[in-house]
Amino acid sequence: MKFLIINSFRIMVYVAYIAIIVGGIALGLYNKGEFSNEMLGLSGALAQVADFVIFTAAGWIAASLVCGLIVTLMDIRDDINDRLPDARRDD
Repeated sequence: MKFLIINSFRIMVYVAYIAIIVGGIALGLYNKGEFSNEMLGLSGALAQVADFVIFTAAGWIAASLVCGLIVTLMDIRDDINDRLPDARRDD
């Protein structure tokens, strides 16, 4: 049962990673160049491409940070749980 629970958390992290990146892509498409027009002064198709690239990169970075932190915390938890029986043992 523990194996199933740990692997389900890992699958959720993989799904969240892809979902965050897809969210960044969708946000880049949804803005239609407005962000790049206001911040960088670009217009037309170039602003749309810049928005797509900016939000896709931001989504990838955010996904890497969030999901990397979750996996790191799960690994720390697993290491602590593996060492607890050694700490409880009376020598």
